[in-house]
Amino acid sequence: MRLPINKLSVWQQITFSAALLERMLPNYKMFSEATEVGDYRVLRNQLNLIWQRLDKKQKVNINCEVQLEKLEAEIPDPEQFSFFGVFPALDACMALNALLQYIQDNDIELINQISRLSHNSVSAYVELLILEENSEIEDVDPLLINQDPLMQWEQEMQNAMFDLLQHSPENMQTIKAIKDMALGQGLSSLGIELT
Repeated sequence: MRLPINKLSVWQQITFSAALLERMLPNYKMFSEATEVGDYRVLRNQLNLIWQRLDKKQKVNINCEVQLEKLEAEIPDPEQFSFFGVFPALDACMALNALLQYIQDNDIELINQISRLSHNSVSAYVELLILEENSEIEDVDPLLINQDPLMQWEQEMQNAMFDLLQHSPENMQTIKAIKDMALGQGLSSLGIELT
């Protein structure tokens, strides 16, 4: 899955990525609460700053270098954990890292990376669920993963957010609409209820 992200303006690209992060961040929160590792509030504050920056009336500047340093301290090391939850948490950190770097460097490949991280988080989770249900399977057919309702929801959500941004003005109403779309069902990207 690869959306033509380059057709979006910089404002739209950042908004698209922030909306994907709204769906990924709860996965980090759940991991952090379960392990007492990492401070979810740091990531939440950083994403809030990005939303504020998108509101052109607020004129918020972000010192990305400082924020990237703060984020570095919250990134979990997957080698220290034996359960799957570390990977979606790591993906959320890597996506936020990429978005902060994009704001700093304006490299469009970073936006594509965020889209892929969101997609791959769900794909890995779906694969795990399929393996847990079918202990005799060693390799999961990618077609089976793509047909899973959670995977289809991820793809539909990315497409819908992309379409909304392509056809909407760059204002607070659009930000509200895309946030409502991202969080409207009260679920994270992995289908876990938001608390």
